[in-house]
Amino acid sequence: MKVSVTITMSKYDRIETIKKLNETNADYLHLDVMDGKFVSKILYPIEEVKEFIFYNKKPIDIHLMVEDVKKVIDEFSTINPEIITFHYEAVDNVLEVINYIKSYNIKAGLCIKPSTKVEEIIKFLPYLDQVLVMTVEPGLGGQSFIPEMIIKTTHLKHLREKHNYNYLIAVDGGINEETKDYVSDADVLSSGSFVCMSDDFQKQIDKLKTQK
Repeated sequence: MKVSVTITMSKYDRIETIKKLNETNADYLHLDVMDGKFVSKILYPIEEVKEFIFYNKKPIDIHLMVEDVKKVIDEFSTINPEIITFHYEAVDNVLEVINYIKSYNIKAGLCIKPSTKVEEIIKFLPYLDQVLVMTVEPGLGGQSFIPEMIIKTTHLKHLREKHNYNYLIAVDGGINEETKDYVSDADVLSSGSFVCMSDDFQKQIDKLKTQK
């Protein structure tokens, strides 16, 4: 199991949080980017990210919660992320955006809200490097895990095996020591406060990586 750590909610400042994360075996630094339009909150414009990303040593996993997706892809391609994930609900031209991300030699991910069914994105699965299932409503931290989303990870795993697709299955929202076992079909767990509000990042990450 891979762990992608969101640094939005932390008991330390941004730079100290990243330095602590660098000392762990977390697989990714997860950046939530919000524009105040697709979701109500504004978070991590590129100018702010460039102030702290210099200290990061982890592969960067970007989750865009924005409307003007291509513009933000242009901006964030400059920090060399490993993957950029955008919302299915934010665009009309999904395949075009997937190819646009890949034109930067960046892996492309597609995210779905709790209300969006896997069936709606099936035609895009052959082109994706990652599918991110939101297990809370996007844009608000500290929400409780929605257990009904478990069926989506199971469905995505079945489709991947049936068609020999290559995407990773990721989950984001309310992920902690208890809820991670519900999404055992996922490959990547995105977790924020469970890790960054603790005194020992590695201890919390170990709990996420250990499956029953």
